[in-house]
Amino acid sequence: MPSHPEPTLPEPRRPQPPTGVKARRVLRNPRIWVVPGVLVGLLSLLMSLLYLGGILDPRGDLHHLPIALVNTDRGAAVAGQQQNLGEQVVTGIATAPGQGDAVAWRQLDEATAKEQLASGKIYGALQVPPGFTADVAALGGASEKPARPTVLQYTNPGVGSLGSSLAAQIGQQAVHQASLALGAKLAVLPQARDAGDAARLLIADPIGLSTTVGHPIGNRSGLGLSAFYYTLLLVLAGFFGANIIGNGVDVALGYADNEVGPWRARHPVVPISRTSTLAVKCAMSVGLSLLTSSLIMLAAAVILDMDADHLPLLWIFSVCASSAVGLGVQAINAAFGGLGLLISMFVFIVLGLPSSGATIPLDALPSFYRFLSLFEPMRQLTDGVRAILFFDAQADAGLTRAWIWIGIGTVAALLFGFAMTRYYDRKGLHRTVPELA
Repeated sequence: MPSHPEPTLPEPRRPQPPTGVKARRVLRNPRIWVVPGVLVGLLSLLMSLLYLGGILDPRGDLHHLPIALVNTDRGAAVAGQQQNLGEQVVTGIATAPGQGDAVAWRQLDEATAKEQLASGKIYGALQVPPGFTADVAALGGASEKPARPTVLQYTNPGVGSLGSSLAAQIGQQAVHQASLALGAKLAVLPQARDAGDAARLLIADPIGLSTTVGHPIGNRSGLGLSAFYYTLLLVLAGFFGANIIGNGVDVALGYADNEVGPWRARHPVVPISRTSTLAVKCAMSVGLSLLTSSLIMLAAAVILDMDADHLPLLWIFSVCASSAVGLGVQAINAAFGGLGLLISMFVFIVLGLPSSGATIPLDALPSFYRFLSLFEPMRQLTDGVRAILFFDAQADAGLTRAWIWIGIGTVAALLFGFAMTRYYDRKGLHRTVPELA
């Protein structure tokens, strides 16, 4: 029998890439550049103005930086007259010309000054000690090496390293000017005319300055910046978590594609209203804030050994703060759709960072940023975390204000978000899928 060749099966054909419009043709179309160009350009310009505009001249932008003046001088006889030179020094510093409104000197008693240092209400303090006038009177006397009268300066690193540093520099300059003014008065006294050369030099500039920390914080506190970075983590967790949750829910409900590498899939569409969808996303944002806040605290306080007291309170505050941010993002996204990402980024991050008062004190920012700080979430949350970490969780150190704004933000987000979705649902503006539209 004749042999017949066995039939051969055709080789499977590999899927060929679509041969549609070429990339260069798309790029030559000016319309494709308009929206991305406008949005990216505006974003770059605004971020540059906002971030650089707040940091370029903190000394020039100083506005009522609060520093305490404390006089505990008991007074003594100088040139035969009973005087209190400490009171003169304090008054001279507070009324010195040329200060403008850069500094807000607060003349306080010692106990009140310590209380305000411990609650972050002042950035530093200058204190005239009890024996100040007596030490001044001893200058030019029989002693070969008289003790130099000294003013005590207290810093407050809990309000931030830059704020405390600015207060220390201002205090140093103020004491130097007061020393020269006092030296001019002492130079005409008989004790100055009869003094030796070394004593005359000391009398011309009599006041020394001794600086110490008025309200110490832990060594592992980032020089007072750990509160800012911890707050930033809470805000970012709420912001990114809300966007990840939003996209994940849309994919699960069939309203968005699920793309992993080269693979693309879409789940069957689940008929659900916008209001119910927002309720799902909000519930998940609150639920997952328990996880993110716990992990942030685990990393910061346990693994990295950040100095932190009141850990239970810090955890509760972290959960509520991150939840409030997440709810705000979900509400904005539900109201504005794709533009919600940009809007919420401006509300919680772009405008929040430069107006938080964490890296540069609010009193050293231009007035526009001080206005933003009245309602920007980052400032309110930073004050709360700072109060817990550095100021013994005192209510008047910013913690009460932070709790109030967390409540306001949560209620506002829920009211705004659900009002918008219910409006869309009543108008029949339901979400549609491109394949079904």
